[in-house]
Amino acid sequence: MSASRVLVLNSGSSSVKYQLLDMRDSTRLAMGLVERIGEQSSRIRHTHVGADDTREWSGPIADHDAALKAVSEELAKDGLGLDSRELAAIGHRVVHGGKTFTEPTVIDDAVLAEIERLIPVAPLHNPANLTGIRTAQALRPDLPQVAVFDTAFHTTMPESAARYAIDVRTADEHRVRRYGFHGTSHAYVSRATAKLLGKAPEDVNVIVLHLGNGASASAVRGGRCVDTSMGLTPLEGLVMGTRSGDMDPAVIFHLARVGGMSIDEIDTLLNKKSGLVGLCGDNDMREIRRRVDEGDEEAKLAFDIYIHRLKKYIGAYYAVLGTVDAIAFTAGVGENAAAVREAAVAGLETLGLAVDGALNAVRGDEPRLISPADARVKVAVVPTDEELEIATQTYALVGRY
Repeated sequence: MSASRVLVLNSGSSSVKYQLLDMRDSTRLAMGLVERIGEQSSRIRHTHVGADDTREWSGPIADHDAALKAVSEELAKDGLGLDSRELAAIGHRVVHGGKTFTEPTVIDDAVLAEIERLIPVAPLHNPANLTGIRTAQALRPDLPQVAVFDTAFHTTMPESAARYAIDVRTADEHRVRRYGFHGTSHAYVSRATAKLLGKAPEDVNVIVLHLGNGASASAVRGGRCVDTSMGLTPLEGLVMGTRSGDMDPAVIFHLARVGGMSIDEIDTLLNKKSGLVGLCGDNDMREIRRRVDEGDEEAKLAFDIYIHRLKKYIGAYYAVLGTVDAIAFTAGVGENAAAVREAAVAGLETLGLAVDGALNAVRGDEPRLISPADARVKVAVVPTDEELEIATQTYALVGRY
């Protein structure tokens, strides 16, 4: 295939993140963000990586159509426009693929219809993903468009991990099961961790901890996900920036019956006003650690709850895997918060887990080990690269056609 470039689009409800990569050597040519779409104060930040040039401007961007046209114009200024013959495909991040989509998929009308059918289980994400796809199709109808699904990596979970213990017919009728999210990150990081250990992915068992404002854990056996912390939606699992994570479902009934709260109010509470921000008013781990260091008891309790949940999942996934070769920390908190990494494995020495204080304090952009040289289980920091993962999967798929 002569064309070697892939444009990766991540369309949110009011934003579009993008990267243009040359897949001959996986180099980034350009990247940027359009935010506040639909507002008078919309903004675009564009970086031409090769020229080390960053441009910003603000002004009204009415919709995603206008946003992608603005992206196209910025790329064209660098000689990288969407009309380039070098562009092989556009890869789209799609959050929810249900059970249907287990791998990257060339988008056609049937695929669009299925993504739309899944909106009830991903009401915040799939509509925005669809908008980005349709806009990109209108701009380049001749170009292959590929959907890469957040849920796909987790479709290898056995039914014993994916099923909730509720009436089977009710669950099947309403597609209630554990799907998992952040799949492109977990896929990339688990493979990168194996490479860091000098092994093939199929020879390694890894616990991946994707810790950002949204957070999830996965147990990966021989390159295949066998369990993950998020479920039907991204609400289940770890304590997150604004999401509660695991909770007794009866809390919802209690808040409705005793608290007089509506379903929408409870939804907002658990997704936007809980987690770290609900516990201490901050969802920025840097600010929380600053407050902890200053003796703020509220921030300390929030941090302790966050770490307690994290340790529970490390222990649970250790048990699921039986043998663990490495634990990998990734995403904004996982890559940058040394205190989180240290606290997460503290006291787990009998499981072979420990961090070296000096190595843990080092910051860097490359995958690295932070455990003692003789550690039975390696502890790693592996910067995630979801855009590269999407581009790689897209290019590999298009190259087969």
